[in-house]
Amino acid sequence: MFSIGELSRRTGVKVPTIRYYEEMGLIAAAGRTSGNQRRYGRDELEQLGFIRHARDLGFPLGAISSLIELQRHPDRTCQEASDIAQAQLDDVRHKIARLRALETELGRIVDGCSGRGTPQDCYVLASLSDHDMCKTEHGADH
Repeated sequence: MFSIGELSRRTGVKVPTIRYYEEMGLIAAAGRTSGNQRRYGRDELEQLGFIRHARDLGFPLGAISSLIELQRHPDRTCQEASDIAQAQLDDVRHKIARLRALETELGRIVDGCSGRGTPQDCYVLASLSDHDMCKTEHGADH
């Protein structure tokens, strides 16, 4: 049995986050000692490791909840898990594309500035002030 502090140390998940996951039903409610301290078992340790890994991969809590629910039904196929993972991959690819566009725009801004002028003729400041160009260049809504 693990205290909440020990569970936190072993998984790297902060104590308030463990409590939150417990409230959300992502991990089972802890048993309590006679002193009302939470006690967790090996199953909760493994479940918390699963959640941590999924969070590290960027999965939202709703998707993690669906994956946990799927684990509880071994008679179902893993198509739902595959669909959830595909949606996460699509989201990551979209974010990468946006970051690449931002990288290009920032490179253009930096390359356009000599660093030797005054703030009045600074290309960086002028570029950041031109919100219409910002929307056109990388689709940002500001």
